[in-house]
Amino acid sequence: MSSAERTDVLVVGSGFGGAIAAYHLAAGGARVVVLERGPWLTADDFDHDYLLGSSYTRIFDFVVGDGMSLLGGNCVGGGSVVFFAAMPRAPGFVFERKGSIGRRMWPSTLTRDTLDPWYDRVAEALPVSQQGWADVTYSGGLFAAACDHAGRTANPVPVAIDTARCTNCNWMMSGCRFDAKRSLLLNYLPAALAHGAQIRPMHEVQRLSRNDDGGYRVHYNVIDDEDYRAQTGCGAIDAKIVVLAAGAGATPVILQRSEATLGAMPSAVGRYFSGNGERLNTAIVNEERAGELLGLSRADGSVYTANQIGRGPVVASWDNLDGALPEFSRFSLEQLYFPPGFGTILAQVPDAAGPTWFGVEKKELVRRWRSWLTIFTMTEDDNEGVFGPPPPTGNAVRISQQMLGRGPIRYHPTANTLGGWAESDAVVRDIMERDGLARVMPWTNDVVGAYTVHPLASCRIGDDPRTSALDDRHELRNHPGIFVTDGSAVPGALTVNPALTIAALAERAMPGIVRAAQQRGVNVRYGAPAPDGATSGRSGVLPLVPTLVHE
Repeated sequence: MSSAERTDVLVVGSGFGGAIAAYHLAAGGARVVVLERGPWLTADDFDHDYLLGSSYTRIFDFVVGDGMSLLGGNCVGGGSVVFFAAMPRAPGFVFERKGSIGRRMWPSTLTRDTLDPWYDRVAEALPVSQQGWADVTYSGGLFAAACDHAGRTANPVPVAIDTARCTNCNWMMSGCRFDAKRSLLLNYLPAALAHGAQIRPMHEVQRLSRNDDGGYRVHYNVIDDEDYRAQTGCGAIDAKIVVLAAGAGATPVILQRSEATLGAMPSAVGRYFSGNGERLNTAIVNEERAGELLGLSRADGSVYTANQIGRGPVVASWDNLDGALPEFSRFSLEQLYFPPGFGTILAQVPDAAGPTWFGVEKKELVRRWRSWLTIFTMTEDDNEGVFGPPPPTGNAVRISQQMLGRGPIRYHPTANTLGGWAESDAVVRDIMERDGLARVMPWTNDVVGAYTVHPLASCRIGDDPRTSALDDRHELRNHPGIFVTDGSAVPGALTVNPALTIAALAERAMPGIVRAAQQRGVNVRYGAPAPDGATSGRSGVLPLVPTLVHE
């Protein structure tokens, strides 16, 4: 076998799963290399612009599949750079779900109680804080008032945002040029760099092969910085441990492509994909009725007309997150902001006499864009997504210079998923259309199928080898030394924003990954403090792994 660069640990991807692994392993003394397929941008690079070549098109990955489209991050920091920073914890009933397999999906060792200490650790590291009503923006306030008018509750959501630095510019999806959003660029990644980790942007991992010594060779292409369809080089790196964190839309593709050189993959690789049950409704607000019904006013004399001001989401209604309800009847509702472009194209005209997607009525709808309110639903879906054969390179066949690709995912909603969407749509209508406050139209699946900004579960953890690609330590079954720590490891829909759960699971996986690295001869220890050096979040964690803690 030809020679290649060597490292102790190779991490694929720099989102929550990759950044957390890179930090702990580097801080523990391992040599760590992180390969990231997207560019490395920081605050000064983030544009308030939607033009091709702006940060908006450079740091997103929009993959259209058969019945499902995936929107995710494509940059150093991954989804943490483009997400809306809402960080709730998953409700307890989520961990008891049975879903499509008819028995508990999650490992028996995992409950909300056992994950709480790891939630605490991430909340300390970012940090996560609870917003108050004084932090709520116009759109959040309108949604909260509408919920109250309908006899429902609503609450500000916990966020990874420095609200004192936030300008309410509503460009969060393009990265934060004010460093108000506490992305991984501000905590885990700089801490990993400080401990010697290397981060290499524009490196897209293609496949893994096995070395004679039991380690792995990671093969990558170097991607052109402007045209992601072009390659400027290739290479390989040997590592004793590989941590895959390329995202739920890319990690299974890498593993499927690796079968020729690694051997058979677990049957659950690329199956049981979940879109987190996500659904969007557009409410067109009647400004006059909003003032009359909700008692709202603004200094300039208007009532709302403020969709573009603020950040989203800031307010959620959790009334349906009740474990006593039947499965597929539990969901959360959030006020959300989608910027012009993706949001305005997919939104349809409520009660249209003509076409809902285009035409005179659509033009009028877009003209009234500042009076929109987008309601984001996260339900329990049926894990019905399946990945077909991998494309020749990458996770998708690139259609445009940046951002857009055609991927191998197939997703055809079952009656369970469709029923959950129908129930949530009815609740949204009851809230927003009550007494003529607004007209509501769901984003149907007619154009690009279902869509998700939180893809999950394509290589999930579990106890049953038939339905889970990973064991409860996140190690790939029958392939020791390969771990998966991104959203693909989450067993199913969470009914809330998943970022904090993905990060907490990655934190929980670290002691076992460190132990595996030690067994493979890597001089590494577990026990680094939170990236800012604080220690309070460690109190509930370290007793679980006393043999791996720094003295």
